[in-house]
Amino acid sequence: MAGEQALLSTEIVNRGIESSGPDAGSLTFSIRVRRRLPDFVQSVNLKYVKLGYHYLINHAIYLATIPVLVLVFSAEVGSISREELWRKLWDDARYDLATLLAFFGALVFTISVYFMSRPRPIYLIDFACYQPGHDLKISKEEFIEQARKSGKFDEASLEFQKRILQSSGIGDETYIPKVVMSSEHSATMKEGRAEASEVIFGALDELFEKCRIRPKDVGIIVVNCSLFNPTPSLSAMIVNHYKMRGNILSFNLGGMGCSAGVIAIDLARDMLQANPNNFAVVVSTEMVAFNWYPGRNRSMLIPNCFFRMGCSAVLLSNRRRDFRRAKYRLEHIVRTHKGADDRAFKWAEVQGVSSEQGLVRGRRGCSKNQHHYLSPLVLPFSEQLYFFSALMRKQIFGGPEASKPYIPDYKLAFEHFCIHAASKTVLDELGRNLELTEKSLEASRMTLHRFGNTSSSSIWYELAYLEAKERVKRGDRVWQVAFGSGFKCNSVVWRSLRRVRKPTRNPWLDSIDRYPVANL
Repeated sequence: MAGEQALLSTEIVNRGIESSGPDAGSLTFSIRVRRRLPDFVQSVNLKYVKLGYHYLINHAIYLATIPVLVLVFSAEVGSISREELWRKLWDDARYDLATLLAFFGALVFTISVYFMSRPRPIYLIDFACYQPGHDLKISKEEFIEQARKSGKFDEASLEFQKRILQSSGIGDETYIPKVVMSSEHSATMKEGRAEASEVIFGALDELFEKCRIRPKDVGIIVVNCSLFNPTPSLSAMIVNHYKMRGNILSFNLGGMGCSAGVIAIDLARDMLQANPNNFAVVVSTEMVAFNWYPGRNRSMLIPNCFFRMGCSAVLLSNRRRDFRRAKYRLEHIVRTHKGADDRAFKWAEVQGVSSEQGLVRGRRGCSKNQHHYLSPLVLPFSEQLYFFSALMRKQIFGGPEASKPYIPDYKLAFEHFCIHAASKTVLDELGRNLELTEKSLEASRMTLHRFGNTSSSSIWYELAYLEAKERVKRGDRVWQVAFGSGFKCNSVVWRSLRRVRKPTRNPWLDSIDRYPVANL
């Protein structure tokens, strides 16, 4: 009944002045009831219309050519009998045997050259994220109280850090070295090496145990740590500790910010392409104690509130036989750099980031370049048409809408998002800019809440969260995107090779049942 009433429309009609009768000389009106057509725009879920459009465009070539080929083949075969068809095939094969052999020889040669010239696939066997001990866990309240006891901050600085922490999105179970809250000076080479040994060896021990390989099997090692760069290097420290082989290719990346983890993956990929049948280990970390700021400059106090202990270790392989045990295959790496812009170049200071606002501004400029380079690689053809048409409208017609760029729908390209957990403000801005759902941002927000900003390793804690939730299925695409000083924005795309079951070693295992946390 309610549906029928919704299709009825009423109209009041002015019939003019009544000429006779008891109502002569007065205005008269009548009510006319009409049945209207259904509002098809409101009755159809536009989300499914858009999905139908994407499906039609992406499969247009198949939908157009397959019926034609079937008709042509049916007409050709249907015009002759079965006996004539077999006789024709036998006669052609008997008289043109040399041609047939030459054709198959050329086909085999072409296929061989194609597969031999293709870049070797890069597989991610497994990864490990270091989880510090419970004695290093600290809540926001304990953070302020211990900072007060250390005597390194005045009351104004403590109050400022307290306000930052309350709105940071960080929870009460993050980790920091004990030395930063002591009265001693923590930014020393000794403390830096002590923290590096703890987090790096902890992550690598777990990685070698999970992957069941010996350290001497590794042919390439890449370490990235932005601000702590001792001599001998951190990569040399690893080689010495595990007594790795003498011809190992060792690299140490420094000063490249929170996006250096993707840069290290890119370098390892290039080395694997040039060195067949090899393993590569990528270690991403940052030293909290060495970069601790005990002064009163408010912009320099912000890193104290966000950065926490963390380290990731990733095992890559270019051996084709590792396909069966690998978790992911490397699909794409896109790197963009805004260092030519003076404002972007000066975004980072000696002790760390100068402000969240600087990070947000730098990310906005860098993400535009990411759209241009990444979109053609990952977006379906239908979404690329949207992107191209929006660009043409902007160039040709202009107008008020021209200033608003079209943001591609990356939810059509990726099932999972691992966006560097820099801060709540940055994640909010990224979510609005890329039009992502809270589900897409869940791994990043929960990682920020549980572990804080672990710098370049944060994208691996996020992937560990997705695996602990058993959300990664065979064929799923994972987008890891990180940004850092300079200004750089780097992306890596992985494709899952199998359904990832809940790991037995994972930094989330002791807390995953409490997540996700609402209202962050």
